[in-house]
Amino acid sequence: MGSTWAVDLANTGAVYPWQGYELIMVIVAVALWILWHIAQLREEKAEFAEDIRKYGSKESIKKALDEHPV
Repeated sequence: MGSTWAVDLANTGAVYPWQGYELIMVIVAVALWILWHIAQLREEKAEFAEDIRKYGSKESIKKALDEHPV
């Protein structure tokens, strides 16, 4: 038990891992966020196209939703 945390923090280095990589991690996080949105938009577009194929045109889907609100 030779070490202690009771030291002057001004003389201590970083106390968290990966210091200096914050900007890189933010860039990666923003890129992944954008990619997720692109994938989500593609999935929703495919699902909407499937609904139109299955149930008819946009107008008939809108009419059905207006007649039967959720």
